[in-house]
Amino acid sequence: MTSPDPRTVYVNGEYLPETEARVSIFDRAFLMADGVYEVTSVLDGKLIDFAGHAKRLERSLGELDMRSPVTSDQLLEIHRELVRVNGIDEGLIYLQITRGAPDDRDFVFPDPETTEPTIVLFTQSKPGLANSPVAQKGIKVISIEDQRWGRRDIKTTQLLYPSMGKMMARKAGADDAWMVEDGFVTEGTSNNAYIVKGNKIITRALSNDILHGITRAAVLRFAKEAQMEVEERNFSIDEAKEADEAFITSASTFVMPVVEIDGVALGDGAPGRRALRLREIYLDESRKLAV
Repeated sequence: MTSPDPRTVYVNGEYLPETEARVSIFDRAFLMADGVYEVTSVLDGKLIDFAGHAKRLERSLGELDMRSPVTSDQLLEIHRELVRVNGIDEGLIYLQITRGAPDDRDFVFPDPETTEPTIVLFTQSKPGLANSPVAQKGIKVISIEDQRWGRRDIKTTQLLYPSMGKMMARKAGADDAWMVEDGFVTEGTSNNAYIVKGNKIITRALSNDILHGITRAAVLRFAKEAQMEVEERNFSIDEAKEADEAFITSASTFVMPVVEIDGVALGDGAPGRRALRLREIYLDESRKLAV
């Protein structure tokens, strides 16, 4: 049996087989988690919400006083080329920009005039991403304490605690975890969190406490257009357990129904009709706008 051809990836201006891609051991993302990232979905060979991801990337870089080695137009071209050469119909593109690789390890930021940023992109083929069977049965979540740093609005590569949260969920027989701070849900380990009561969608307001989700923004806009009421405020796990429905959003899961929280089934224990309808609307509208 022959091995599949290696993916083509992008590293610092070059398209390379993944087996030949190299980054310095002194890269600050490796040593300090000093980097930011974005994940963009691909449906029908086109990019979903690319402009939103590019804008958030620019914001993350600005908040960390980090410069981008490419323009937004160049970034779009790189994404499209990786989709083309890797034959991605449905899947994801991961992008990471770091402060670069100085000559040695130091807590102090390197001089941006002498240390170039590092940029890496790679694809992940995910056939069936849009028609995921998981969305038809929903996911189960547990609640855990939010122990991350205070600037969750910056999409950095500091993902150790979210990874630990996903492992806590797996150990508990669940699919994911919702993080709780001062008695209120912040977000999921890699997604924004929502509950539904009647015709009202409730989700935490934007602040430094949560990631400003690109899918979140689109879904809330579509919800309002569909005559659903949106209330951006804090909610507790206890309130969530009493909700009619719940769901999460992210670039890789789109709109994913939540059917159980800490062992308590929501409604009849099946995905709620509003969550499923929002998923349908999001996929339809996003495909129309894809680039």
